[in-house]
Amino acid sequence: MAASGENVQLLGIVGSPFVCRVQIALKLKGVEYEFVEQTLGQKSELLLKYNPVHKKVPVLAHNEKPIAESLVILEYIDETWKSNPILPSEPYQRAMARFWSKFIDDKVVDTTWKSVFTVEEEEREKRIEELSEALQFLENELKDKFFGGEEFGLVDIAAVFVAFYVPLFQEIAGLHLFTAEKFPKLYDWSQDFLNHPVVKESLPPRDPLFAFFKGRYESLTASK
Repeated sequence: MAASGENVQLLGIVGSPFVCRVQIALKLKGVEYEFVEQTLGQKSELLLKYNPVHKKVPVLAHNEKPIAESLVILEYIDETWKSNPILPSEPYQRAMARFWSKFIDDKVVDTTWKSVFTVEEEEREKRIEELSEALQFLENELKDKFFGGEEFGLVDIAAVFVAFYVPLFQEIAGLHLFTAEKFPKLYDWSQDFLNHPVVKESLPPRDPLFAFFKGRYESLTASK
């Protein structure tokens, strides 16, 4: 719980997978905060003040001290509020959690986007193959109920993109990027993760998000 007198703000856009990560972590820790909603495509004065380098969300402001970048914010939250640890205590396991979280950003997020929203067919097929390879690495890495063991942790929170957003994008494009047949362990993990009460309460509404990206996809394919 945030201590009395603490001021916690989260600057974000509803539907952003990176903002969703932070919301899950804050919910898990029981931290009360103010959600300062930003407008897509616009940079508020507060956002420019708190994140002048990247000028993007999420930004966590704790007693007016801003922290940017979702994975950095998750570690800050874990170090500041000690209940329900997000990172393992053992140094090697902590390093591995950081590795796989960054792997998701480097090899899954952008590749998924390009698999769906790339017009050029050859380039799209290449990205789909890269995504399949990345998801196979995650499938192989999953040894327990969650990446964090019996309770979810840093990698699981980072992988909310895999559990919630990849199925949304593949439905929009009519693709089969992430299925129970291709990745049985990862698929079962995604269902357990999405049905966890903390995660369930932190996810954005699916229908408006689907409609928004479906519109973008249809505009893109219409221009081919």
